[in-house]
Amino acid sequence: MLSTSGTTRPGTAGLADRTPVAVHATDPILREGVLSQLRRYPEVDLREEAGSGPGTVALLVDDTLDEAALARLRRLVRGEGARAVLVVSSLREAGLLDVIECGVGAIVWRHEATAHRLVQAVLAAARGDGDLPADLLGRLIDQVGTLHRSAAGRAGMPVSGLTAREVDVLRLVAEGLDTGEIAGKLSYSERTVKNVIHGLTTRLHLRNRAHAVAYALREGYI
Repeated sequence: MLSTSGTTRPGTAGLADRTPVAVHATDPILREGVLSQLRRYPEVDLREEAGSGPGTVALLVDDTLDEAALARLRRLVRGEGARAVLVVSSLREAGLLDVIECGVGAIVWRHEATAHRLVQAVLAAARGDGDLPADLLGRLIDQVGTLHRSAAGRAGMPVSGLTAREVDVLRLVAEGLDTGEIAGKLSYSERTVKNVIHGLTTRLHLRNRAHAVAYALREGYI
């Protein structure tokens, strides 16, 4: 279920009802600001960053979703099994699908990140629900619709271009990393890495990994 609005207010909560939350932010002042907002909510059980894991909601706060932030998200969600809430100032079109594919269903704009809004997103993530800003939900629907129309209209024809995930994989292939090393870097399984490479080489009629890297370099992806 996706939610775009709602309110949460401080109330009473038993220990069994509290949601463990670990706040992740590269800026220590920003992290402390978020922690101070959440401390007055009894339904939130604040944990250290190292405590992220199954059953914990990882609240990752950053200005933009760069490669480092995306890697942290993948590690938290796929590597440690945490549910995640992403708080950012902006999000590029390509980054939106990356975040959704990573398994993040709750996103909050930083200019809307009041204490109430953060707790609302945290509780939604803990339940496994989606919680996206209304404008971001509209963008996601448009993107998915475009992808479906493109696939339906080009049946049997190669689709040009590379996804952000494919670019991430090819960049590491170009650096000489093998499948296992790429999987470790991106917090993917080796099978996922192999599927990404097979999918793009098949779609673009490329002969092998080296040919795929050459294509990506020629087209300016890496």
